[in-house]
Amino acid sequence: MDLSKIKTLIDFVGRSNITELIVTEKDVTVRIFRTPQGQEAAEPEQKAGSTTSLAQDAGSDAPSSVEKTSYAVKAPVFGVLHRTPAPGEPPFVAVGDKVEEGQTLFIIEAMKVFNTIAAPRSGRIMHLTAIDDGEVETGDLLAEIA
Repeated sequence: MDLSKIKTLIDFVGRSNITELIVTEKDVTVRIFRTPQGQEAAEPEQKAGSTTSLAQDAGSDAPSSVEKTSYAVKAPVFGVLHRTPAPGEPPFVAVGDKVEEGQTLFIIEAMKVFNTIAAPRSGRIMHLTAIDDGEVETGDLLAEIA
């Protein structure tokens, strides 16, 4: 598949209401996905009560906008989640770790393809899923970065 076809597919996904497109041509598969615009903003607001209450219980003077600084990392595809690079090795990240944008957090294995899930932004890991070497669905919460 040539680059012009891929660019055309990206433009198509950007203009349409679909959130995911998978196209296979010969032995090449291209997967293009995007997060609906309202979804990212809605997630932190739903968690606002617990995040704010934790900060207030601790007696800190944290602003009420704490929930806007956390970011939910969700599974982009269905597959088997791996928290380690290989069996017997330590996990990529743990709760409390500082991560940089682009740093690998997980690997999701889907149809014998290993998809690297990278940190969408820098911050500290506040929550990690308990799933390891188990199946996750598209949209499942994998981690929270604050």
